[in-house]
Amino acid sequence: MATPPTSTKTSLQQRLSQRARERWPQLTGVDVRFRGQFAYVSGVLADGEPLSLMRLRYGGSAARWGFAIYLASKDGYEDSFLPTGDSAGAPEDALDTACGLYLGDPTTWT
Repeated sequence: MATPPTSTKTSLQQRLSQRARERWPQLTGVDVRFRGQFAYVSGVLADGEPLSLMRLRYGGSAARWGFAIYLASKDGYEDSFLPTGDSAGAPEDALDTACGLYLGDPTTWT
C-alpha cells in the first residue's frame, strides 16, 4: 500500500483546484484530505457548504489514480468507472465525473 509523497499531494490539490476553477464555477474551492493511500475530495459550494465528491486511490503515479464516487445514500464510497470505462485515470477526469453527477452536468461524460 503506497502512500503518495508530499510533492504528489501538493500537485493533486493544485490540479484539482485548477480544474474546478476552469470547469466548475459552482464550486468556490476543492478540499483534499489524505489518509494512507487515499485522497478524499470535497467541493466547497458558494454558501460554504462542503460537498463530498470522491475518493482517489494512489497507485504509485501522480497521473493515474483509482476512482471511487461518494454515495450519499450510503454515506460512503463505491469503486466506480470513469466515462472511459477505466477504474483509474487522471484526477481531473475523476473530478469531472463526480461533479457531472452532483452538480447536474452530464455533458462531462460525453
